[in-house]
Order: sequence, then C-alpha cells, then structure tokens
Amino acid sequence: MLFAIDALFLRLAALYALLGMGLGIWMGISGDHGQYPTHAHINLLGWVSFALYGLIYRNVPAAAQSRLAPWHFAVANLGAVLLLTGVYAILSGHPEFEPLAAAGGMATLLGAALFAIILFSRPIAAANDRRSPGRPAALAQTAE
Repeated sequence: MLFAIDALFLRLAALYALLGMGLGIWMGISGDHGQYPTHAHINLLGWVSFALYGLIYRNVPAAAQSRLAPWHFAVANLGAVLLLTGVYAILSGHPEFEPLAAAGGMATLLGAALFAIILFSRPIAAANDRRSPGRPAALAQTAE
C-alpha cells in the first residue's frame, strides 16, 4: 500500500513522544515549568491520539481504506502542528499567536470528526476477526 496511514500515524506518534519527553526533561533540568501545558498537549495530542489513530487504522483495515483517511491524516497533522506551535508561542510571551492556536484547535477537532465519520461509516471488525461486526467477543468465543 502506497499510503500506509497506520504506519505514518505510528511513526509520528513516536516522534511526538520523543518531543514531549524531551520537553519534560528540559523543564525538569532547567526548573522552568512554564511550558507544562505544551508538554501535556504534545503528549496527549501527538503521542496518544496519533498512536491510537495508527493502531485503530491497523486493526480496522476498512477504515484505513476510506477515501477520507488521507484527509484525516492531513487535517490531524496540520491541527497538531498549528496548535502545538501556538501554545508554545503563547506560553513564551507571544499572545499574538492565539489565532494560530485556535486554528490548530479547530483543525484538530475537524480531524477527530473525520475519524469518527470514517469509523461510523465502515465495518469495525478487524480483517482476521471471525466475529460478525457488533457481536460481543464473549459470545463469539463461546459459540466457537
């Protein structure tokens, strides 16, 4: 597959994890914890959200094949970069970056909405899952 959205999200998640941890270590060493909201946003939005997107796309191939998936990837990345840059700048004493952070927040929300649309418009069962979509795992195991 030319556009392996699961791998792209997972690789970016790893980079965000390193960035978030690096900022956390820098704050600890310097004693300046003024960027802790940026640190939290990097870890939650970049590391956790992108890792979850990647793992879900990997486990639900129908979602990864959606025509909206590349749009989700682009909008989620744009939102993350704008939001994280804006938050960092604001906390560095540059309130003029508030519109950038706001635009990033809106793009992040749009990306999450695209992801929800993708999930609600596709079967959720994984490719190697013998259960029918929507059938509880406990019932599927007892039936086998």
